[in-house]
Amino acid sequence: MSRQYPQQPPYAQQPQQPQPKKRGVGKIAGLGCAGILVLLVVGGIATGGGKGDPVDHSAKDKAVAAPNDSAKEAAGREKAPAERSRTQAEEFRACVLKSGTPTEKSAVAHVTKVTGADKRNDVLDAPEVFTDFSGGLAGPHQGEGKLIASAFTSCYESDNGLVTVYDRNGEVLANANY
Repeated sequence: MSRQYPQQPPYAQQPQQPQPKKRGVGKIAGLGCAGILVLLVVGGIATGGGKGDPVDHSAKDKAVAAPNDSAKEAAGREKAPAERSRTQAEEFRACVLKSGTPTEKSAVAHVTKVTGADKRNDVLDAPEVFTDFSGGLAGPHQGEGKLIASAFTSCYESDNGLVTVYDRNGEVLANANY
């Protein structure tokens, strides 16, 4: 005599316990290492590391060497007319006057300010050239903006640089990799 038990309907069965989640130890270690790497890169950029980084400690040394002098006298000695350093815009214009084409020379005459050309670290160099042109990217001076960007690439060198040329209203005229 065999007993037969009636089959239970599927909804009456016991639910299975969910499996515990596996911990991604490799994922956690990878993210930790990536975070450390990003921290090191940002720290290197923030401290001004890299080649072509001009650091002048002479003003600080002079101030320490002559504590009795006033700050104005020390500044006057440093910036004598013959020793006055040129601005980045003046250095850029001088480079183009030395080795640029006649059209580049006439376009660079409209440059009013250059920023970021003095510090290059070959990681992310982004100098800016400001001009007295108007009209932006679609304006009448777009060609001159491209000439200025081209002249900049001839004067400066970087592994990963992007120069941007702006008009007097801060609109982009042109940009170029250099």
